Amino acid sequence: MLKYSCLIVEDEPLSAEILTDYMRQVPFLELRSVCADAIYAMELLQNEKIDLLFLDIHLPKLKGMEFLESLRNPPRVIIISAYKDYALQAFELNVVDYLLKPIRFSRFLKAVNKLEQSVALPPATDTRERTYFFFSVGKKKVKVFLDEILYIESLREYVRITTRDKNILTKFQLSAIEELLSRNNFIRIHRSFIVAKDKINAFTATDVEINNKQIPIGRSYKELVIGLLERGV
Repeated sequence: MLKYSCLIVEDEPLSAEILTDYMRQVPFLELRSVCADAIYAMELLQNEKIDLLFLDIHLPKLKGMEFLESLRNPPRVIIISAYKDYALQAFELNVVDYLLKPIRFSRFLKAVNKLEQSVALPPATDTRERTYFFFSVGKKKVKVFLDEILYIESLREYVRITTRDKNILTKFQLSAIEELLSRNNFIRIHRSFIVAKDKINAFTATDVEINNKQIPIGRSYKELVIGLLERGV
């Protein structure tokens, strides 16, 4: 699975802490360092391979935009700022996205999912690698192959991921994991459930059946879900 080595350039400790926490929840992001100014970041970029840069605009010594313009071969960049004023200039520099503070996790996840192949399935060949994510379970990171997941259930600030042979409880919002799996074989059928479409054995107007378990279809999801299932999409 492709991983992106990341660098945060942010002089506000709380903002840097929030980004760090968000990054820990995304399996394909790997934080290498946090820099409080662009000068230190420039030195680090010369010595380490960084794939993705989270860059604040208002930095001491050297401003974020000036820093970005000075880089000959910049990594992928996501701008973070409390101001909209620089968005046009940022996109002219080919940034991945422009995040306004305070940054919600769902918005953060939408931005990082724009990275090429970050959550894409491998090519359909006989030798392809199976796609998987690592999820935090206590102090461990547990590997879960996407093709083994039957369904995912929301339990407030946690989700339970059910496969044929195990259940995994991890701290995640269901909306966030829905974003993470949005390009794969999954569909949200209820405010509390996401299911793997190819694991559905049967369905009615009110529920789907997976591995002998009946999972309800929410009223607000009914029209979309039934339509997709009847068309075999």
